[in-house]
Parts: sequence; structure tokens; C-alpha cells
Amino acid sequence: EFDDSSQMVEEYIARGWTDGLPIIPPTPDLVLRFLTSSGHAPTDILATEPTKGRVITAEKVAVNAVMAGCLPEYFPVVVAAVEAMSEPEFNLHAITASTMGAAVLVVVSGPAATDLGINSGVSVFGPGHRANATIGRAIRLVIINATGAISGEIDKATLGHAGKYTLCMAEADAASPWEPLHVERGFVEQESVVTIFAALPGIQVGNHESQTPEGILTSFKDAMFTIGPDQGELIVVLCPEHVGHFNAAGWSKAQVKQFVFESARRSEDEWRSIGRLIPKDNNGSSRMVPVPAEPDSVNVLVSGGAAGAWSSIIPLWGGGTNSRSVSKRVRALRDSDQGQRLEVHR
Repeated sequence: EFDDSSQMVEEYIARGWTDGLPIIPPTPDLVLRFLTSSGHAPTDILATEPTKGRVITAEKVAVNAVMAGCLPEYFPVVVAAVEAMSEPEFNLHAITASTMGAAVLVVVSGPAATDLGINSGVSVFGPGHRANATIGRAIRLVIINATGAISGEIDKATLGHAGKYTLCMAEADAASPWEPLHVERGFVEQESVVTIFAALPGIQVGNHESQTPEGILTSFKDAMFTIGPDQGELIVVLCPEHVGHFNAAGWSKAQVKQFVFESARRSEDEWRSIGRLIPKDNNGSSRMVPVPAEPDSVNVLVSGGAAGAWSSIIPLWGGGTNSRSVSKRVRALRDSDQGQRLEVHR
């Protein structure tokens, strides 16, 4: 018990229960509202952290979602992200303990992105949008408090990056000529889906001159080389202005992936000269090694403001191999069919 909320906030910060920023007091009535929004009982087990075996209950996640500043209707999205990050292939303990300093990027696809007002437009990775800011922050607080990955203790990031505070986005479906990520991964278009990636800082790529897909994607080449060879997964975020040229040329998403795969290549010797470990072939020859291991290693997302020819490459932790992205369907309250939309009350 505390005399006032500010005293409680200071105590939470002092105990290392926050990300260093002030939080919303997780009062019992607020926590209950969040649990009700998803139909969970407090003791429902949402996930078990694979390495340390820590059990993550619905109440723990609700407490951290309240602290992050979420609205109750965001909670089903937070739950889906927590379920996703506990899957063994995501390798949560490794990405949170590593010196490489990855963040959990939450990509929301489907009706929930619109219903909840998750930003996919201007400054998609920037401030000013409550849903993006608080959903991503809730995931970081769960990682800190429910898995014990406290900075300087388990979290040993050499540099880290700002995405470790919060990193959440939606796809700009209205600007995209292609199927969204969740449909590409086998979900129904009317479903709401969360996909998480172990994201390193994005590398912004500008091209205001080219109006052809080839010209635009060639400008990504040098940025790709900073990532390294044989990436199991990486992300290309294309802004609407660039995508307009792809659409005019009739390019498919598969063509984008293929071009990126074929254009970003260096010889084994070139990779070794900049400190990359490339085992030599038995015959001693030097082959050309691409940045993406294969075309489908490239995840293409459309997002960002309508003005400005700025796109981005986002590398992933461990070369996109030691941690794999995971997608989970968002289950709404009383979700009796796969096409039901989230119930949003404002």
C-alpha cells in the first residue's frame, strides 16, 4: 500500500519493475477489466518460458499491460504476442540475454489493426500512437517482470536500441497491392494475427530518383551488405511511395523477394575480408554468397507515410536463423468463429 500513486511509481522504478519510465498503477479493478476483455481467469497459463521454465499467467500479463498504458481492448493482441514469443523456435531467452540487443517487433495484421487504431502510416516506428506504443511496451514489461530479463542482469545487450522500449506496427493494407503477411502465412484474411520478430535496428534506405522496381531495390544493396550473409530471415519495409512504382510495373511480392535475393551477393573472400566467417568449400573455390539464404527469407511489409521515398531493411537477431518469427491468431472475447472481429468499446 502507498500513500499516493506517485509514491508507488517511484517504488516500482526503484525495484526494477519498469523499463525506466513511469507506469500506470496496476490496481485490482484495472487488472480485472483487462482479464475480462479476453475472457481469461487470473490463473490461466498463457505461456511457459522454455529455458527458465517461468510460468506466465494471464494475471501477470494483465498487470504489465496495465502498467504499459494499454487499453483493455488491446489485451487480446498482447496475449497473442506473449504466446508467440514463448514458442521454442523464437528463442526468447537467447535474444533477451544476448549482447546483440534485439527487440521484439510486433506486427499486427488483419481487422484488429484497424479496430484498435494501430498505426501503419506516418512515422510508423515513431511516437504519437497509443496502441503501437503501449502494446509494444507491454511485451517488454512482460519480458522484464515475467521472465526476469532485467537490464544488466540477464539482459546483457552491448548497445541495445530504442525498439527495446516498444516496437509495434501494422501493415498499410490500403496502400499495398499484395496480400498481407498473415494471409501469406496461411491465415484467413478476416482473421487478426500477431507476428513477432527478433528485430535489430532498422536501416533506412532512401531513393527519390528511381521509378522502377529494379532501380529502387538496387539502392537497398549496400544496406543489405551491412547485415551479413546467409540470413535465414530479414524484413524489407517498403513505403507507399516506393510501392506505387512496384504496383505500376505489375510486380508481385515474389518478384521483390527474388530480386533482393539475386542482387545482394558477395564472394566468400569479400565476406571474409570484412570479418564474416564463411567456411571454404572443399575444392577451395570462392562462391557468391547472398545476404538472404533464399528468396523466402525476405519478409516484405508495406507501411509508412504516403509522402517520402524512405523504406527500410530490418535485420534479425542471430542471422534470422537462431530465432524464427512466429505468428499467432488473436482470439477475441467469446471468439466463436475465426472471422469474428475484436470487440472494441471506447
